[in-house]
Amino acid sequence: MRKNYQKSLFLRYFSVSSSMILIGITLVGVLFAGFSIKYFRESKKKQLTVNAEQAAALTLADMSNYGYRKISYNTLLNDYRIISSTTGSIIFLTDTDGQTLICTEGETCNHHTYTISDDVMEKAVAGNFFEAGTLGGIYETSYYTVGTPVVYDGTVMAVIFVSADASELWQYVLDIIDIYFVCAIIAIFVSSVVIYFVTQSQIKPLAMMVSATKSFAEGDFSAHIPVTGSDEIAQLATAFNNMAMSLADLESVRRSFIANVSHELKTPMMTIGGFIDGILDGTIPEEKQHDYLVLVSEEVRRLSRMVKAMLGIARIEAGETQIVPSVFDINELICRTVFSFEQKIEERHLEIEGLDVEPVYVYADNDLIHQVVFNLIDNAVKFTNDAGTISFSYKQEKDRVFIAVRNTGEGIPQHEIPRLFDRFYKSDKSRSQDKSGVGLGLYIVQTLVKLHKGDLIVSSVEGEYVEFAFSLDAADPKAVKELKKHRSAETS
Repeated sequence: MRKNYQKSLFLRYFSVSSSMILIGITLVGVLFAGFSIKYFRESKKKQLTVNAEQAAALTLADMSNYGYRKISYNTLLNDYRIISSTTGSIIFLTDTDGQTLICTEGETCNHHTYTISDDVMEKAVAGNFFEAGTLGGIYETSYYTVGTPVVYDGTVMAVIFVSADASELWQYVLDIIDIYFVCAIIAIFVSSVVIYFVTQSQIKPLAMMVSATKSFAEGDFSAHIPVTGSDEIAQLATAFNNMAMSLADLESVRRSFIANVSHELKTPMMTIGGFIDGILDGTIPEEKQHDYLVLVSEEVRRLSRMVKAMLGIARIEAGETQIVPSVFDINELICRTVFSFEQKIEERHLEIEGLDVEPVYVYADNDLIHQVVFNLIDNAVKFTNDAGTISFSYKQEKDRVFIAVRNTGEGIPQHEIPRLFDRFYKSDKSRSQDKSGVGLGLYIVQTLVKLHKGDLIVSSVEGEYVEFAFSLDAADPKAVKELKKHRSAETS
């Protein structure tokens, strides 16, 4: 398939390029031949005109010797032959009636036999005669002929005609075609060789991409396309390599996700199955069955939380979760959330700080940010040392509000911080302290904060504290004013 694809694309590109070059060379050849013919005719006309004017001047000078009443036949014939010999032309002199008086071909020439037509004479007398033809049948083949009057004192005394065989043109054209044909063959050969190698170089990365896509279909994303230059093919190769890296990362995440989900599901399922089997077959005494059913219930709730979290993540990643922003007091939201942890906080004698502040208004999705706050507070309650402290702080910089949640405790090692937001990841210390978590809370926090185009920052000092800080858009002062006005109207 690769060879057929490569061959087909190569042949199409090569044939189109070669055809365009051939058409271009042919068109240039035709235009060149046309301009060459025109140039040759104009050059010949100019040359014959000069000869005719020279012959007319000699004729007029000869006539002046005889009072403009007669001419010297032999003298003028010699003069005409000298002029005609330089250009290979025929020069003949006629009277105003078209009868030939002198001709360089001799008295046996056709000019003495035939009379020049009145139409030709009229144009020649006017001084603008030029023809590429037989001069009214005088010549058997085509000749270039120029006619110039011999004028004295405003009177046309005679007419000089100068003719040259037009077959020289075709010999000239044939010579031009021969030279151009040789040049065209060389140009086509060189162009074909260049096009061949250029086409091969252009097709090669495309063929490699086709081969790589087959590897992708088989799950191998290691293929890499060499990138040279900065043209469209290079840009395509770069995009292709980036896609391969993304697919490789996605595949790695997928496999890791499946492995983690399998592991996280297997443990509670085995626990639940073992306890239920023990109850059913009597291995667990009746007086202890209630305790084990409590453990089973906790594992079921843990599975429920895991499935709910994974469904939430799936909706976010599928783009089904839409942000519905509004103006609200983030401190009020945190206070309500902390209150929902009141029992656990009192059981561990934790101290809460930083909530006794003025309202801090943000512009975000209230429900989604509630998930962020809930997960961060849940983490803080779990990992704060007994009788420790959970503190909250707020800081506004221009149009951004930074919310920080800090808890005292053992902290997190620096090498584990980059992995905190991986799905199902739990640090070594948290595994011993968090028995109910599934390792998705911080991943959800990061995802929702990114959805709001915010930043999430982690800082920790082992043995002292852990702090999670995230940023949201600050509410517009006008919107805050409207909110306060609306609330005031509701309470009154």
